[in-house]
Amino acid sequence: MTRPSDHPIVIALLGPTGVGKSRLAAMLAPLLEAEIVSVDSMQIYRGMDIGTAKIDSENRRRVPHHLLDIVDPSQSFSVADFQKAARHAIEDIDARKKVPFLVGGTGLYFEAAILDMRFPPDSADGALRRRIEAWAARDPDGLRKKLAEVDPEFAAGESLNNMRRAIRAMEVNKSTGRPFSSFKQSGCRACYPYAGAVIDMPRPLLYEAIEQRVDEMMQAGLLDEIAGLKRHGSLSRTAAQALGYKEILEHLEGRKTLEESIAEIKQRSRRYAKRQITWFRHIPDLHWFDLREEDISNPSAISEMIREYFLREIKRLGDRAGYGA
Repeated sequence: MTRPSDHPIVIALLGPTGVGKSRLAAMLAPLLEAEIVSVDSMQIYRGMDIGTAKIDSENRRRVPHHLLDIVDPSQSFSVADFQKAARHAIEDIDARKKVPFLVGGTGLYFEAAILDMRFPPDSADGALRRRIEAWAARDPDGLRKKLAEVDPEFAAGESLNNMRRAIRAMEVNKSTGRPFSSFKQSGCRACYPYAGAVIDMPRPLLYEAIEQRVDEMMQAGLLDEIAGLKRHGSLSRTAAQALGYKEILEHLEGRKTLEESIAEIKQRSRRYAKRQITWFRHIPDLHWFDLREEDISNPSAISEMIREYFLREIKRLGDRAGYGA
């Protein structure tokens, strides 16, 4: 495939947790002369392998993967940090005449990489953050009430119930004097021409796949992985909230039985998958592929359909930009 030299064309494979994105992308990448850029907010952390379902080492040797294992779990890493790293990876891959192939389930990270999004600055005032965290622990309803006064748009959304996001919203308001919602972007232009595919499956199949994957993670040693991370140092505020890690940490700290933690991981994973799907439906110009039961065990047919879609779109985008594919 002849690659354009003056502007990256980006392809993306997105979808909810448990749908099989990583495996499918590893099959597709060599056929598309592509290198994979992870758009997963938790796969950036070293040592968080089982719970984030990182692709295995054999596939990583066969296909170059970017933005995996780039920070320690004790470090903070914002979406703005990710945006910078992802765009560097995209430009680097394109410079080597390969196709940047974004793969993952974090819709905000995909948008940050592709769209001209601007983010509120991180506060350098650690004491401010600690005061707000203490406020949230002491009086979460009071924090939410104050947010409703200073940032009614944020308070009207679902994020108000996410205490980590609520703390961030109050931190931004206190440090900048602006409502967190004022940084919200809508209708952002795309920085790169892109073709995005979303893979989905009927809910009963998806939920069954999610529960099976949680069981497999436990069998693969998720409990030991998290216990080891806990022994070797604290997890950052973000890393400690990762799906699966939060619940197992609560078990290790004696607040839940292991059975309760596993049940909560499954429930939270199902809810997260629903939110992912809702997010993807609001991103323009994505093409949806619905997996059937037979595609799960034998993905070759659906992979060929997606490959043809990407090849067609790469040519169309190249022609439209005036530098043929």
